Amino acid sequence: MKQVTSSQPRQVFSTQTAFIMAAIGSAVGLGNIWRFPYVAFENGGGAFILPYLIALITVGIPFLFLDYSIGHKFRSSSPLNFRLLNRGTEPIGWVHVGIAFVIPIYYAVIIAWAICYTFFSLNLSWGDDAEGFFGGTFLQQSGDVTFSVQPVVGVLLPLIAVWVATLLILVGGVQNGIARVSKIFLPILLVLFVGLVIRSLTLPGAAEGLNAFFTPNFSALADPKVWIAAYGQIFFSLSVAFGIMITYSAYLKPRTNLTGSGLVVGFANSSFEILAGIGVFAALGFMAHQSGVAVSETVAGGPGLAFVAFPALISEMPGGSIFGVLFFLSLVFAGLTSLISLVQVVTAAVADKLGISQKTSTIVFGGFMAVVSCVIYPTITGLSVLDVVDAFVNNLAIVGIALIALICLAWVIRALPTLRDHLNKVSSFKVGWAWIAFLGVVTPAVLGYMFITSTYDLVKNGYGEYPGWFVGVFGWGMVAALVVFAVILSLVPWRKNVIDAARTDHDETQEAIHAQDVQGEHA
Repeated sequence: MKQVTSSQPRQVFSTQTAFIMAAIGSAVGLGNIWRFPYVAFENGGGAFILPYLIALITVGIPFLFLDYSIGHKFRSSSPLNFRLLNRGTEPIGWVHVGIAFVIPIYYAVIIAWAICYTFFSLNLSWGDDAEGFFGGTFLQQSGDVTFSVQPVVGVLLPLIAVWVATLLILVGGVQNGIARVSKIFLPILLVLFVGLVIRSLTLPGAAEGLNAFFTPNFSALADPKVWIAAYGQIFFSLSVAFGIMITYSAYLKPRTNLTGSGLVVGFANSSFEILAGIGVFAALGFMAHQSGVAVSETVAGGPGLAFVAFPALISEMPGGSIFGVLFFLSLVFAGLTSLISLVQVVTAAVADKLGISQKTSTIVFGGFMAVVSCVIYPTITGLSVLDVVDAFVNNLAIVGIALIALICLAWVIRALPTLRDHLNKVSSFKVGWAWIAFLGVVTPAVLGYMFITSTYDLVKNGYGEYPGWFVGVFGWGMVAALVVFAVILSLVPWRKNVIDAARTDHDETQEAIHAQDVQGEHA
């Protein structure tokens, strides 16, 4: 195979295992630990596993295959991949980049909180009022719904450390940075979480919690909202539809088993979610047992579970400090692997657009993301901003761009057959008409329903108790800014050598695949 002529050498994962570890690291994040158990409990308990697995097979894994096929076939960042696919679809890639810019700047501060709580667990710093400690003593929230850049030093310093670690890893490159760290962090995460689950299962009341988690309510399966919740959980937990898997798969070697990798990543991610559900609900069963209340009264999701409910639980259990350290370190490692993958989407796209090295892009633009993060979120109003931005980016931006992308790929430019053929050329598990049907019909229908209902609810009811101007700026304004950003950057011309290098890389990849096919036939 000829050396690819490009402005910068194409980085690659040295092995398929390295890619799988990085992809699992990206998929397994904070949402697996604090979102899945709550969603499952609220939507039928054990019965929720059925729609969850159906959603994994009909939407999650097919979408994962789609991202892999785009990234591997065109071997560039998300915007350039969509530009090569069809010039009119380039804005989709830039929305991916915009989302991958917005999420890390608040995601990093949650990791910083987890670092602090790892140390707080040693002496149970929150005392008897975990909720008051979190919002008042620790975050020093002003209580006023406004915007301030007054810093909270206790959050700012660990946040700086998070960003320094993230950027140093990314400067190391795809193999020596992302892949190496994933091989270290994932086993550590698994050991920590298995230890946490074992500790939870030995607590008084653990069985009561597991009964609440697994006892099936089959009547819930007749409720469309339960199915939408299952599809939503799969969609958000697999890191699909906002450029991560497209970017990572661009660093694969020409002959890589894409669908085999996707199956491993998809089922590994879901297995971790179920493991998280066992650990969390065993612990909540103990809390209910100690308090003399039903498990349902202790259930929470999101930051409320991690930084309010669990600290209260840690204070009550024997050896709570050990449990707390295990839990919050798990959040740190799960968060870091996801944060790294998100920042990589941005820096890879900028590197392609400007024709600069990945290292330069990481230092300059990753550094800019770090500065924005450190100015906005470790402040006396940071929690309110985070809450609104997260709600709108997750419920509108990600779902909306995934819906638009599928409609364009399936019905406008009709690219799915071509992408299917590419998958089948290099993969052991072949896809056919069912894959196209899931992506062209089933997934758009589910995403369309999610998008319409979320938009209607936000327009009609607003978000939380925040005033209209606040939601308008940090909610609707953020979504609008992503669209404007994508359109403007799509109008900025690419450097000719970048486009030419990308096309050459694509052509040589196809030649290499064909040559290996021929060798296989003659063997």
